[in-house]
Amino acid sequence: MSCEWAIAAHGIGKRYAAYAKPWQRLLELLDGRARGQAFWALRDLDLQVRRGESVGIIGRNGSGKSTLLQLLAGTLPPTTGTLQVQGRVAALLELGSGFNPEFTGVENVMLNAALHGLSRAQIEQRLPDILAFADIGAFAQQPVRTYSSGMLVRLAFAVLAHVDADILLIDEALAVGDVFFAQKCMRFLREFQQRGTLLLVSHDTAAVNALCARALWLEQGRLRMDGPAREVGEAYLESQIAAREGVPEDRPRLAVTSAHVALERDVREDLLLRSALRNDIQVPVFDPARDVGFGEGSARLCDVALRDAQGRRLATVVGGELVTLDIVAEALAPLPSPIVGFYLKDRLGQLLFGDNTYLTTAEAPLHVPAGARYRARFTFRMPRLQAGEYVFAIGLSRGTQAEHIVQYWSHAALALHAEGQGLPTGMLGLPMLDIALDVLDG
Repeated sequence: MSCEWAIAAHGIGKRYAAYAKPWQRLLELLDGRARGQAFWALRDLDLQVRRGESVGIIGRNGSGKSTLLQLLAGTLPPTTGTLQVQGRVAALLELGSGFNPEFTGVENVMLNAALHGLSRAQIEQRLPDILAFADIGAFAQQPVRTYSSGMLVRLAFAVLAHVDADILLIDEALAVGDVFFAQKCMRFLREFQQRGTLLLVSHDTAAVNALCARALWLEQGRLRMDGPAREVGEAYLESQIAAREGVPEDRPRLAVTSAHVALERDVREDLLLRSALRNDIQVPVFDPARDVGFGEGSARLCDVALRDAQGRRLATVVGGELVTLDIVAEALAPLPSPIVGFYLKDRLGQLLFGDNTYLTTAEAPLHVPAGARYRARFTFRMPRLQAGEYVFAIGLSRGTQAEHIVQYWSHAALALHAEGQGLPTGMLGLPMLDIALDVLDG
Protein backbone atom coordinates (compact mmCIF):
# COMPACT_ATOMS: atom_id res chain seq x y z
CA MET A 1 0.00 0.00 0.00
CA SER A 2 1.33 3.45 -0.93
CA CYS A 3 2.46 5.62 1.97
CA GLU A 4 0.02 8.33 0.88
CA TRP A 5 -2.89 6.12 1.93
CA ALA A 6 -4.00 5.62 5.54
CA ILE A 7 -6.69 3.06 4.67
CA ALA A 8 -7.04 0.76 1.67
CA ALA A 9 -9.93 -1.73 1.52
CA HIS A 10 -10.91 -3.88 -1.45
CA GLY A 11 -14.10 -5.94 -1.56
CA ILE A 12 -14.45 -6.14 2.21
CA GLY A 13 -17.60 -7.63 3.67
CA LYS A 14 -18.89 -8.92 6.99
CA ARG A 15 -21.31 -11.84 7.17
CA TYR A 16 -23.23 -13.06 10.19
CA ALA A 17 -25.49 -16.07 10.65
CA ALA A 18 -29.07 -15.41 11.79
CA TYR A 19 -30.85 -18.31 13.53
CA ALA A 20 -34.61 -18.79 13.74
CA LYS A 21 -34.26 -20.82 16.97
CA PRO A 22 -31.49 -20.76 19.62
CA TRP A 23 -31.04 -24.55 19.45
CA GLN A 24 -30.02 -24.29 15.78
CA ARG A 25 -26.84 -22.52 16.81
CA LEU A 26 -26.04 -25.30 19.30
CA LEU A 27 -26.61 -28.06 16.73
CA GLU A 28 -24.40 -26.25 14.25
CA LEU A 29 -21.60 -26.21 16.82
CA LEU A 30 -22.07 -29.91 17.48
CA ASP A 31 -22.30 -31.33 13.96
CA GLY A 32 -20.80 -28.56 11.84
CA ARG A 33 -23.82 -28.30 9.50
CA ALA A 34 -24.84 -24.72 8.73
CA ARG A 35 -28.36 -23.93 9.88
CA GLY A 36 -28.37 -20.15 10.04
CA GLN A 37 -29.40 -17.70 7.35
CA ALA A 38 -26.53 -15.55 6.05
CA PHE A 39 -26.86 -11.86 6.85
CA TRP A 40 -24.41 -9.43 5.28
CA ALA A 41 -23.88 -6.36 7.46
CA LEU A 42 -21.37 -5.04 4.93
CA ARG A 43 -20.65 -6.25 1.42
CA ASP A 44 -18.25 -5.60 -1.48
CA LEU A 45 -16.93 -2.29 -0.18
CA ASP A 46 -13.93 -0.61 -1.80
CA LEU A 47 -12.48 2.29 0.17
CA GLN A 48 -9.30 4.33 0.05
CA VAL A 49 -8.61 7.17 2.49
CA ARG A 50 -5.59 9.43 2.13
CA ARG A 51 -3.45 10.44 5.07
CA GLY A 52 -4.87 13.59 6.65
CA GLU A 53 -8.28 13.17 5.03
CA SER A 54 -11.53 13.56 7.02
CA VAL A 55 -14.37 11.30 5.89
CA GLY A 56 -17.93 11.24 7.20
CA ILE A 57 -20.03 8.07 7.07
CA ILE A 58 -23.81 8.45 6.96
CA GLY A 59 -26.76 6.13 6.49
CA ARG A 60 -29.78 4.70 8.26
CA ASN A 61 -29.54 2.41 11.27
CA GLY A 62 -28.44 -1.02 10.10
CA SER A 63 -26.70 0.25 6.99
CA GLY A 64 -23.26 -1.03 8.10
CA LYS A 65 -21.65 2.18 9.40
CA SER A 66 -20.60 0.85 12.80
CA THR A 67 -19.56 -2.48 11.29
CA LEU A 68 -17.21 -0.64 8.94
CA LEU A 69 -15.58 1.23 11.82
CA GLN A 70 -15.15 -2.01 13.78
CA LEU A 71 -13.42 -3.61 10.79
CA LEU A 72 -11.11 -0.61 10.47
CA ALA A 73 -10.41 -0.64 14.22
CA GLY A 74 -9.50 -4.33 14.10
CA THR A 75 -12.15 -5.42 16.59
CA LEU A 76 -13.87 -7.47 13.84
CA PRO A 77 -12.22 -9.51 11.09
CA PRO A 78 -13.66 -9.13 7.56
CA THR A 79 -15.40 -12.14 6.07
CA THR A 80 -14.30 -11.23 2.56
CA GLY A 81 -11.83 -8.86 0.94
CA THR A 82 -8.55 -7.30 1.96
CA LEU A 83 -8.00 -4.43 4.38
CA GLN A 84 -4.87 -2.45 5.20
CA VAL A 85 -4.61 0.32 7.79
CA GLN A 86 -1.36 2.28 8.26
CA GLY A 87 -0.75 4.12 11.52
CA ARG A 88 -1.86 4.05 15.14
CA VAL A 89 -5.65 3.79 15.35
CA ALA A 90 -7.79 5.14 18.20
CA ALA A 91 -11.49 4.33 18.13
CA LEU A 92 -14.54 5.52 20.04
CA LEU A 93 -17.18 2.97 19.09
CA GLU A 94 -20.09 1.71 21.21
CA LEU A 95 -20.63 3.74 24.36
CA GLY A 96 -18.50 2.28 27.14
CA SER A 97 -16.74 -0.23 24.91
CA GLY A 98 -13.28 -1.08 26.20
CA PHE A 99 -14.13 -0.02 29.76
CA ASN A 100 -14.30 -2.46 32.65
CA PRO A 101 -17.40 -1.39 34.64
CA GLU A 102 -15.84 -2.46 37.93
CA PHE A 103 -12.64 -0.45 37.42
CA THR A 104 -12.47 3.20 38.40
CA GLY A 105 -12.18 5.93 35.79
CA VAL A 106 -8.46 6.31 36.47
CA GLU A 107 -7.88 2.55 36.18
CA ASN A 108 -9.78 2.45 32.89
CA VAL A 109 -7.78 5.40 31.57
CA MET A 110 -4.52 3.58 32.35
CA LEU A 111 -5.79 0.35 30.78
CA ASN A 112 -7.08 2.03 27.60
CA ALA A 113 -3.99 4.17 27.17
CA ALA A 114 -1.81 1.08 27.49
CA LEU A 115 -3.92 -0.72 24.87
CA HIS A 116 -3.31 2.24 22.58
CA GLY A 117 0.45 1.73 22.92
CA LEU A 118 1.48 4.26 25.57
CA SER A 119 4.15 3.26 28.06
CA ARG A 120 3.49 3.46 31.78
CA ALA A 121 5.72 6.54 32.04
CA GLN A 122 3.77 8.25 29.23
CA ILE A 123 0.46 7.38 30.88
CA GLU A 124 1.50 8.75 34.26
CA GLN A 125 2.78 11.92 32.59
CA ARG A 126 -0.46 12.48 30.64
CA LEU A 127 -2.95 11.31 33.27
CA PRO A 128 -3.54 14.81 34.76
CA ASP A 129 -4.25 16.23 31.29
CA ILE A 130 -6.58 13.35 30.45
CA LEU A 131 -8.58 13.83 33.65
CA ALA A 132 -8.66 17.59 33.12
CA PHE A 133 -10.03 17.09 29.60
CA ALA A 134 -12.70 14.67 30.87
CA ASP A 135 -13.60 17.06 33.72
CA ILE A 136 -15.57 14.50 35.74
CA GLY A 137 -14.11 15.50 39.11
CA ALA A 138 -14.21 12.98 41.94
CA PHE A 139 -16.00 10.45 39.74
CA ALA A 140 -12.59 9.60 38.27
CA GLN A 141 -12.01 7.53 41.44
CA GLN A 142 -15.41 5.77 41.22
CA PRO A 143 -16.32 2.58 39.31
CA VAL A 144 -17.34 3.24 35.72
CA ARG A 145 -20.62 1.38 36.28
CA THR A 146 -21.80 4.43 38.26
CA TYR A 147 -21.23 6.79 35.30
CA SER A 148 -23.84 8.43 33.13
CA SER A 149 -23.57 8.10 29.34
CA GLY A 150 -22.19 11.64 29.17
CA MET A 151 -19.45 10.84 31.68
CA LEU A 152 -18.49 7.69 29.75
CA VAL A 153 -18.06 9.72 26.56
CA ARG A 154 -16.05 12.37 28.40
CA LEU A 155 -13.62 9.79 29.72
CA ALA A 156 -13.34 7.85 26.45
CA PHE A 157 -12.83 10.98 24.36
CA ALA A 158 -10.25 12.30 26.82
CA VAL A 159 -8.15 9.16 26.35
CA LEU A 160 -8.57 9.42 22.58
CA ALA A 161 -7.25 12.98 22.64
CA HIS A 162 -3.99 12.00 24.36
CA VAL A 163 -2.78 8.76 22.74
CA ASP A 164 -0.94 10.21 19.72
CA ALA A 165 -3.23 8.51 17.22
CA ASP A 166 -2.68 8.76 13.47
CA ILE A 167 -6.25 7.70 12.66
CA LEU A 168 -9.37 8.50 14.69
CA LEU A 169 -12.56 6.45 14.30
CA ILE A 170 -15.57 8.04 16.02
CA ASP A 171 -19.08 6.57 16.12
CA GLU A 172 -21.76 9.11 17.15
CA ALA A 173 -19.74 10.34 20.16
CA LEU A 174 -20.73 13.98 19.68
CA ALA A 175 -24.41 13.15 20.12
CA VAL A 176 -23.90 12.65 23.88
CA GLY A 177 -22.81 15.18 26.46
CA ASP A 178 -23.40 18.83 27.21
CA VAL A 179 -22.73 21.75 24.90
CA PHE A 180 -19.48 22.78 26.63
CA PHE A 181 -17.91 19.34 26.20
CA ALA A 182 -19.16 19.07 22.61
CA GLN A 183 -17.44 22.38 21.85
CA LYS A 184 -14.22 21.09 23.46
CA CYS A 185 -14.37 17.94 21.35
CA MET A 186 -14.93 19.94 18.17
CA ARG A 187 -11.92 22.14 18.93
CA PHE A 188 -9.77 19.04 19.47
CA LEU A 189 -11.01 17.42 16.25
CA ARG A 190 -10.30 20.55 14.21
CA GLU A 191 -6.78 20.64 15.65
CA PHE A 192 -6.32 16.89 15.03
CA GLN A 193 -7.31 17.33 11.38
CA GLN A 194 -4.12 19.31 10.86
CA ARG A 195 -2.04 16.19 11.47
CA GLY A 196 -4.21 13.04 11.33
CA THR A 197 -6.91 11.07 9.52
CA LEU A 198 -10.52 11.15 10.76
CA LEU A 199 -13.48 8.87 10.05
CA LEU A 200 -16.72 10.04 11.65
CA VAL A 201 -20.01 8.11 11.76
CA SER A 202 -23.00 10.35 12.38
CA HIS A 203 -26.70 10.69 11.62
CA ASP A 204 -26.16 14.44 11.76
CA THR A 205 -25.27 15.63 8.26
CA ALA A 206 -24.53 19.10 9.66
CA ALA A 207 -21.78 17.60 11.85
CA VAL A 208 -20.38 15.73 8.85
CA ASN A 209 -20.40 18.91 6.74
CA ALA A 210 -18.71 20.84 9.54
CA LEU A 211 -15.80 18.38 9.87
CA CYS A 212 -15.47 16.47 6.62
CA ALA A 213 -14.83 17.36 3.01
CA ARG A 214 -15.82 13.87 1.86
CA ALA A 215 -18.65 11.54 2.85
CA LEU A 216 -19.73 7.94 2.27
CA TRP A 217 -23.40 6.98 2.17
CA LEU A 218 -23.99 3.35 3.14
CA GLU A 219 -27.31 1.63 2.45
CA GLN A 220 -28.13 -1.96 3.37
CA GLY A 221 -24.47 -2.80 3.76
CA ARG A 222 -23.36 -1.39 0.41
CA LEU A 223 -21.79 1.87 -0.67
CA ARG A 224 -24.44 3.99 -2.37
CA MET A 225 -22.53 7.25 -2.80
CA ASP A 226 -19.01 8.58 -2.25
CA GLY A 227 -18.26 12.24 -2.87
CA PRO A 228 -18.16 15.79 -1.45
CA ALA A 229 -19.79 15.87 1.98
CA ARG A 230 -22.35 18.52 1.09
CA GLU A 231 -23.53 16.71 -2.05
CA VAL A 232 -23.71 13.31 -0.35
CA GLY A 233 -25.54 14.79 2.67
CA GLU A 234 -28.09 16.54 0.48
CA ALA A 235 -28.72 13.39 -1.54
CA TYR A 236 -29.13 11.35 1.64
CA LEU A 237 -31.61 13.83 3.14
CA GLU A 238 -33.60 13.95 -0.10
CA SER A 239 -33.77 10.16 -0.04
CA GLN A 240 -34.99 10.19 3.56
CA ILE A 241 -37.69 12.75 2.79
CA ALA A 242 -38.73 10.89 -0.34
CA ALA A 243 -39.05 7.61 1.60
CA ARG A 244 -41.04 9.28 4.36
CA GLU A 245 -43.38 11.14 2.03
CA GLY A 246 -43.69 8.40 -0.58
CA VAL A 247 -42.56 10.53 -3.53
CA PRO A 248 -39.96 9.73 -6.20
CA GLU A 249 -36.38 10.71 -5.36
CA ASP A 250 -35.83 12.07 -8.89
CA ARG A 251 -38.76 14.52 -8.75
CA PRO A 252 -38.00 17.86 -10.40
CA ARG A 253 -36.88 20.72 -8.18
CA LEU A 254 -39.08 23.81 -8.07
CA ALA A 255 -37.75 27.23 -8.87
CA VAL A 256 -38.33 29.68 -6.02
CA THR A 257 -38.73 33.40 -6.54
CA SER A 258 -38.88 36.07 -3.86
CA ALA A 259 -39.73 39.74 -3.60
CA HIS A 260 -38.50 42.26 -1.09
CA VAL A 261 -41.23 43.56 1.20
CA ALA A 262 -40.36 46.53 3.37
CA LEU A 263 -41.88 45.39 6.64
CA GLU A 264 -40.18 45.40 10.03
CA ARG A 265 -42.23 42.92 12.04
CA ASP A 266 -42.42 39.14 11.69
CA VAL A 267 -45.90 38.58 10.29
CA ARG A 268 -46.19 35.27 12.22
CA GLU A 269 -45.20 36.69 15.59
CA ASP A 270 -48.61 36.69 17.31
CA LEU A 271 -49.57 33.32 15.83
CA LEU A 272 -46.30 31.68 16.85
CA LEU A 273 -46.48 33.01 20.41
CA ARG A 274 -49.91 31.42 20.83
CA SER A 275 -49.04 28.13 19.12
CA ALA A 276 -47.26 24.90 20.03
CA LEU A 277 -44.57 25.79 17.47
CA ARG A 278 -43.04 28.31 19.83
CA ASN A 279 -39.47 27.62 20.94
CA ASP A 280 -38.48 29.27 24.20
CA ILE A 281 -34.76 30.10 24.39
CA GLN A 282 -33.34 30.23 27.92
CA VAL A 283 -30.62 32.85 28.50
CA PRO A 284 -28.50 32.43 31.69
CA VAL A 285 -26.66 35.16 33.57
CA PHE A 286 -23.00 35.48 32.58
CA ASP A 287 -20.72 33.94 35.21
CA PRO A 288 -17.17 35.41 35.08
CA ALA A 289 -15.95 32.82 37.61
CA ARG A 290 -16.78 29.99 35.19
CA ASP A 291 -15.60 31.73 32.05
CA VAL A 292 -12.26 30.47 30.76
CA GLY A 293 -10.56 32.08 27.76
CA PHE A 294 -7.22 32.73 26.12
CA GLY A 295 -5.38 35.68 24.58
CA GLU A 296 -2.66 38.24 25.20
CA GLY A 297 -4.37 39.23 28.45
CA SER A 298 -4.74 43.02 28.18
CA ALA A 299 -8.52 42.78 28.53
CA ARG A 300 -11.13 40.67 30.28
CA LEU A 301 -14.86 40.07 30.01
CA CYS A 302 -17.00 41.61 32.73
CA ASP A 303 -20.52 40.87 31.49
CA VAL A 304 -22.41 39.46 28.52
CA ALA A 305 -26.19 39.75 28.27
CA LEU A 306 -29.11 39.87 25.88
CA ARG A 307 -31.25 42.96 26.54
CA ASP A 308 -34.57 44.25 25.26
CA ALA A 309 -35.28 47.67 23.75
CA GLN A 310 -35.54 49.16 27.26
CA GLY A 311 -32.15 47.77 28.28
CA ARG A 312 -33.56 45.08 30.59
CA ARG A 313 -31.62 41.82 30.85
CA LEU A 314 -33.55 39.00 29.18
CA ALA A 315 -33.87 35.57 30.76
CA THR A 316 -35.92 34.14 27.87
CA VAL A 317 -36.35 34.95 24.19
CA VAL A 318 -38.37 33.16 21.53
CA GLY A 319 -36.82 34.50 18.33
CA GLY A 320 -38.06 37.26 16.08
CA GLU A 321 -37.82 40.01 18.69
CA LEU A 322 -35.40 42.92 18.64
CA VAL A 323 -32.55 42.25 21.08
CA THR A 324 -29.19 43.75 21.95
CA LEU A 325 -26.14 41.63 22.71
CA ASP A 326 -24.49 43.75 25.41
CA ILE A 327 -20.78 43.04 26.06
CA VAL A 328 -18.86 44.82 28.83
CA ALA A 329 -15.08 44.42 29.11
CA GLU A 330 -12.22 45.93 31.10
CA ALA A 331 -8.82 47.02 29.81
CA LEU A 332 -6.11 45.62 32.09
CA ALA A 333 -3.48 47.64 30.20
CA PRO A 334 -3.70 50.58 27.77
CA LEU A 335 -5.71 49.26 24.82
CA PRO A 336 -5.43 51.06 21.47
CA SER A 337 -7.91 50.37 18.66
CA PRO A 338 -10.10 47.85 20.53
CA ILE A 339 -12.35 45.47 18.60
CA VAL A 340 -15.18 43.45 20.13
CA GLY A 341 -16.77 40.61 18.18
CA PHE A 342 -19.02 37.60 18.61
CA TYR A 343 -20.20 34.37 17.01
CA LEU A 344 -23.31 32.36 17.75
CA LYS A 345 -22.40 28.67 17.47
CA ASP A 346 -24.39 25.46 17.77
CA ARG A 347 -23.35 22.54 19.98
CA LEU A 348 -21.03 21.22 17.26
CA GLY A 349 -19.19 24.51 17.01
CA GLN A 350 -20.65 25.49 13.66
CA LEU A 351 -20.76 29.27 13.18
CA LEU A 352 -24.34 30.44 12.66
CA PHE A 353 -23.70 34.18 12.48
CA GLY A 354 -21.58 36.91 14.04
CA ASP A 355 -20.14 40.41 13.70
CA ASN A 356 -17.64 42.83 15.24
CA THR A 357 -17.20 46.53 15.95
CA TYR A 358 -14.28 47.25 13.60
CA LEU A 359 -16.18 49.23 10.93
CA THR A 360 -17.88 51.31 13.62
CA THR A 361 -14.61 52.85 14.79
CA ALA A 362 -12.30 52.24 11.79
CA GLU A 363 -12.13 55.93 10.85
CA ALA A 364 -11.75 57.18 14.42
CA PRO A 365 -10.17 54.41 16.54
CA LEU A 366 -10.79 54.47 20.27
CA HIS A 367 -8.16 54.27 23.00
CA VAL A 368 -9.12 52.62 26.30
CA PRO A 369 -6.90 53.50 29.28
CA ALA A 370 -5.83 50.83 31.74
CA GLY A 371 -8.52 50.07 34.32
CA ALA A 372 -11.35 51.53 32.23
CA ARG A 373 -14.37 49.56 31.10
CA TYR A 374 -15.74 49.62 27.58
CA ARG A 375 -18.96 48.34 26.05
CA ALA A 376 -20.07 46.93 22.70
CA ARG A 377 -23.70 46.62 21.66
CA PHE A 378 -25.03 44.60 18.72
CA THR A 379 -28.73 45.07 18.02
CA PHE A 380 -30.51 42.57 15.76
CA ARG A 381 -33.62 40.48 15.49
CA MET A 382 -33.03 37.23 17.33
CA PRO A 383 -33.30 34.29 14.91
CA ARG A 384 -35.55 31.39 15.78
CA LEU A 385 -33.49 28.40 16.89
CA GLN A 386 -34.08 24.69 16.70
CA ALA A 387 -34.32 22.88 20.02
CA GLY A 388 -30.81 22.37 21.40
CA GLU A 389 -27.76 24.06 22.90
CA TYR A 390 -26.01 27.17 21.57
CA VAL A 391 -23.24 29.47 22.74
CA PHE A 392 -22.11 33.03 22.14
CA ALA A 393 -18.34 33.10 21.65
CA ILE A 394 -16.90 36.54 22.48
CA GLY A 395 -13.61 37.98 21.27
CA LEU A 396 -11.74 41.06 22.53
CA SER A 397 -8.94 42.24 20.23
CA ARG A 398 -6.88 45.26 19.24
CA GLY A 399 -5.76 46.34 15.80
CA THR A 400 -7.57 46.13 12.49
CA GLN A 401 -9.89 43.68 10.78
CA ALA A 402 -6.99 42.24 8.77
CA GLU A 403 -4.29 42.44 11.45
CA HIS A 404 -5.37 42.17 15.05
CA ILE A 405 -4.16 40.58 18.27
CA VAL A 406 -6.61 38.66 20.44
CA GLN A 407 -6.62 39.98 24.00
CA TYR A 408 -9.27 37.58 25.26
CA TRP A 409 -11.36 34.93 23.55
CA SER A 410 -14.15 33.03 25.26
CA HIS A 411 -15.42 29.98 23.37
CA ALA A 412 -18.66 29.79 25.38
CA ALA A 413 -19.28 33.06 27.22
CA LEU A 414 -23.06 32.71 27.18
CA ALA A 415 -24.87 29.39 26.70
CA LEU A 416 -28.42 29.30 25.36
CA HIS A 417 -30.89 26.45 25.64
CA ALA A 418 -33.75 26.30 23.13
CA GLU A 419 -36.75 24.18 24.04
CA GLY A 420 -39.64 22.92 21.92
CA GLN A 421 -40.14 21.15 18.61
CA GLY A 422 -41.34 24.00 16.46
CA LEU A 423 -39.82 26.29 13.87
CA PRO A 424 -37.36 26.51 12.21
CA THR A 425 -36.78 23.52 9.96
CA GLY A 426 -33.26 24.69 9.08
CA MET A 427 -30.37 25.68 11.29
CA LEU A 428 -31.79 29.17 11.79
CA GLY A 429 -35.22 30.71 11.36
CA LEU A 430 -35.27 34.33 10.20
CA PRO A 431 -38.17 36.69 10.91
CA MET A 432 -40.52 36.57 7.93
CA LEU A 433 -41.48 39.96 6.52
CA ASP A 434 -44.36 38.58 4.47
CA ILE A 435 -45.96 35.21 3.79
CA ALA A 436 -48.85 34.77 1.36
CA LEU A 437 -50.89 31.88 -0.02
CA ASP A 438 -53.42 32.69 -2.76
CA VAL A 439 -55.75 30.82 -5.09
CA LEU A 440 -54.98 32.00 -8.61
CA ASP A 441 -57.72 30.18 -10.58
CA GLY A 442 -61.18 28.87 -9.79
